[in-house]
Amino acid sequence: MGNLLKVLTCTELEQAPNFFLDFENAQPTEGERDVWNQVNSVLQDSENILLGLQAYKGAGQEIRDAIQNPSDHMLQERAWNSVCPLVIKLKKFYSFSLRLEEALQSLLECLTCPPFTPTQHLEREQALAKQFAEILHFTLRFDELKMRIPAIQNDFSYYRRTISRNRINNMNLDIENEVNNEMANRMSLFYAEATPMLKTLSNATTNFVTENKTLPLENTTDCLSTMASVCKVMLETPEYSSRFSSEDTLLFCMRVMVGVIILYDHVHPNGAFNKSSKIDMKGCIKVLKEQPADNVEGLLNALKFTTKHLNDESTPKNIRTMLQ
Repeated sequence: MGNLLKVLTCTELEQAPNFFLDFENAQPTEGERDVWNQVNSVLQDSENILLGLQAYKGAGQEIRDAIQNPSDHMLQERAWNSVCPLVIKLKKFYSFSLRLEEALQSLLECLTCPPFTPTQHLEREQALAKQFAEILHFTLRFDELKMRIPAIQNDFSYYRRTISRNRINNMNLDIENEVNNEMANRMSLFYAEATPMLKTLSNATTNFVTENKTLPLENTTDCLSTMASVCKVMLETPEYSSRFSSEDTLLFCMRVMVGVIILYDHVHPNGAFNKSSKIDMKGCIKVLKEQPADNVEGLLNALKFTTKHLNDESTPKNIRTMLQ
């Protein structure tokens, strides 16, 4: 018997997929190995990306001093020298988002391809499903951190204003070898988003559906809704949640559940909140609200502010009320 175990009974939502997906121990089979290695090479760098973001202090004081003393060349130079290394770091984060986008699309190809159903894919390719979950877990963590660091946009805005002015003055700008104008434009759009990594993954999922016209949309949306249901069941069922060796896995499940809901909402024409949705949104929100507030505040905010269809007329009022 594999790590993914079927539950014998189904209680709250009739015909919902009930599974225990072993997020802690799933290992790749030979058939998964190539894609798993490709995605793993990206995921190996994810923790360093988060550590780099956590350590991001910004150059707020240096920028304020430079702006308040425009004729002080020393303060201008100090601000510029403080901002440039930060911009290189921001480029590193942005470049990682592009790698993550490619990894997600590789996983979607494997987890949605015929002739297997999403349930069968989860049973057959548990290690890839785990990597999909790890990408979402990283994404929610990155965006939660980014939202607490307003210095990122302030630093980058100062960089763009200053480099434009210096370019006009024909100054030598070595940093443009690292962050040219085109790259700066793309980075600016990325960091303007409240949740840039989620936006990247949402666009990647939408593009995957658009580019694979011969693949039924349901293959992708069912994959996402199945994963959401799996996480919900594991969170609300003590006999499954008690199997986790670490309490951190509970928060992992919550982040994954919210991540796939957001992707589903962006990809499905009617969204995740519609009555026809294959995701039990009421049940998912209920599970989140039963957790400590500190653990789920950012996740509830992600559902409120990064989904497309929450405020549609077709969204039941009680769903909106639960998220208030």
